[in-house]
Amino acid sequence: MGTFRLIQFNMQHGQMWNASNPDLAPIRIQETAKTLGLYDADILMLQEVEKARPGGEQANPPANFSYLKSVLKGYHSVFAYPPKDKRELPFGLGLAIFSRFHILRSETVILPGAEVEFEFQGEKTTPTDRILLSAEIEIEGKLITFLNTHLQAYFMINASSDDYLEQRNLVLETVKSIDGPLILTGDFNSGPGEGLVAQFENTGLRTMQKETVTWKRMPYVLDHIFYNPQIILKGGTVDEVSASDHHMLVAEFQY
Repeated sequence: MGTFRLIQFNMQHGQMWNASNPDLAPIRIQETAKTLGLYDADILMLQEVEKARPGGEQANPPANFSYLKSVLKGYHSVFAYPPKDKRELPFGLGLAIFSRFHILRSETVILPGAEVEFEFQGEKTTPTDRILLSAEIEIEGKLITFLNTHLQAYFMINASSDDYLEQRNLVLETVKSIDGPLILTGDFNSGPGEGLVAQFENTGLRTMQKETVTWKRMPYVLDHIFYNPQIILKGGTVDEVSASDHHMLVAEFQY
């Protein structure tokens, strides 16, 4: 049976980690690429690839994704922005999948933002849409679907994703529509006490781990690698790296 190594990483648009002042840490996309290259992974699942621009403008081609494509040799790749929106806050956005195996098909599903109002820098706004990026990849003759997402962080706006289930439910609708082996990764932004992991496990998914903190700003497990029963997890780690405010998840799989 075939084996492959997968990385799940919210790369925070290349911003390094500085515990004393994380918001003003330097952006060094070269260090992001170097960190990714150290792991010799077959599949890279990345979130917050780019940084949102004023007014919701989106660079085309996306600069960080283009740079990673140029230096990560031997990979096929796909990238997707969420829908352009002038309400976009100045944080990371955009999803990418890199694969050493051929990507046969890719699709983007829009995950609508909830109608919940919050205040940011003295102005009232509402969440923008998120996306689910999928890629069908053939690994040694076996077709596997890889899903990548970055959900709304409701805990950051004094709310709970348990009260706004649409994004979670749409992800699971896609999962249920897939018959073969699949892996679902991302920054799910599910805070302590929220039921996302239990909801996903109730559909038959398993997560690589749910105990070790994956976010440096708060002791939360935000990042996951879910997989269905047609995939075998051989091992995994949560690695602290300097190239983001998230830790990197590394998993070895067999099908």
